[in-house]
Amino acid sequence: MNDSQSLPSAFSPGNVAVVTGAANGIGLAAARRFATLGMKLVMVDLGGTALDQAAEEIASLAASDVIAAATDVADPEQLSRLQVEVVSNFGQVSLLMNNAGVGNNPGLPWEHGDAWKTLVDVNLWGVVNGVQAFVPGMLASDKPGIVINTGSKQGITSPPGNPAYNMSKAALKNYTESLSHALRGACGARITAHLLIPGFTYTGMTGSPEKPVSAWTPEQVVDFMLEAVTAGDFYVLCPDNAVDRRMDEKRMRWAADDIILNRPALSRWHPDFEAAFARFMDSGARK
Repeated sequence: MNDSQSLPSAFSPGNVAVVTGAANGIGLAAARRFATLGMKLVMVDLGGTALDQAAEEIASLAASDVIAAATDVADPEQLSRLQVEVVSNFGQVSLLMNNAGVGNNPGLPWEHGDAWKTLVDVNLWGVVNGVQAFVPGMLASDKPGIVINTGSKQGITSPPGNPAYNMSKAALKNYTESLSHALRGACGARITAHLLIPGFTYTGMTGSPEKPVSAWTPEQVVDFMLEAVTAGDFYVLCPDNAVDRRMDEKRMRWAADDIILNRPALSRWHPDFEAAFARFMDSGARK
């Protein structure tokens, strides 16, 4: 994003940004960018070397004020305590980025219930806990604010392979839509919510020692996110080096049409619909 573009006032120097999952990946890239804007940073992640090193790096950027907050977002009490600490040290939060997530695969829908719950506790409830800890204070402050929740395209198209992850991100999409609507009723446009939907991004979840050619960097995702939020977009639908917006839109339209046209669930991957899906992607017509 061009630095000359006018970002929303929530990103103003001296304002407070809370970023979860900030020790690496998109969260760390966002923290870097917010620090260069002169914001005070609260970097939230599980405790350890990665968080400590990330916080040291961010603190060196523009002499940013940084709190490294070793916190399990799945525990609402830890986030409530963090909110008190943040307000006491930095003041009220202007930007909340609920980015923490895990991508482990617990297995099939009838397997490993405890592992399913653990994943959902982070990917969904970690966001709910963040909102419930910080948003009431943001509403009471009368300051402009922004909430960004990191979702996934898998929460929209539900590709086979990791149903627990898909479920958690589908629920997060629904929750963030409801959050946006509720904020509009509570404070008009003073505090807005946005759903970040990354494309293929090279992070710790990628499982590759080198960046795949088709993947974006976390920095590209953050630049795109800031442009979209500045434009007022709720759905921040990111492309990557292999999939453009047109392809994403068509895949999502096909998924929605499973209901409208009464096709089998996940028909995109159903052998009886393989040829129809290929024709749809080629022509853009509904089949």
